Amino acid sequence: MDETRNDSEPETIREARLWRDNGWTAQVIKNEDDDGWAVAMTPDGQVEPALVGPWTMGRDKKNPKPLDTAAFNTLVKTAAEFVRRHEQQLHASLHQQIEISHDGGRVVVTLDIDPDEEAPTALLRATTAAGEVLGEASVSPAFKLTRARASAWAEAAFSVQSVR
Repeated sequence: MDETRNDSEPETIREARLWRDNGWTAQVIKNEDDDGWAVAMTPDGQVEPALVGPWTMGRDKKNPKPLDTAAFNTLVKTAAEFVRRHEQQLHASLHQQIEISHDGGRVVVTLDIDPDEEAPTALLRATTAAGEVLGEASVSPAFKLTRARASAWAEAAFSVQSVR
């Protein structure tokens, strides 16, 4: 047994329909929707695939083309980019920011949502360009931050009651 191998790192596998390396597993599977094949890309430590896409038929037009190094590397790059974009979209939906003019200066109004499954919360905050907090209010996670709502909150002197 290799004493240097870290048991938390999955074993590298390079088979025709299953590759595991570089933090990802690619598994060629039968496409449930038609007669073709698909490849599921799963990050290490995850149960569900991050991305499932079509896979090429082999020369016999029945079986899938075997995985190889070039194909696996391309799949990893594509799946990692897909995950990165998804994380960026999630971050953008949970952390919103609008700048408004108020009392002759710029005010940054942020909405930070904690999407906890049991008790989601959201915090609305207004700060000056220098970072001084002008107001904070707990709001519903469904609160929609718009320029009009941020300006109305500023006009109400950042009153907690004005954002309910």
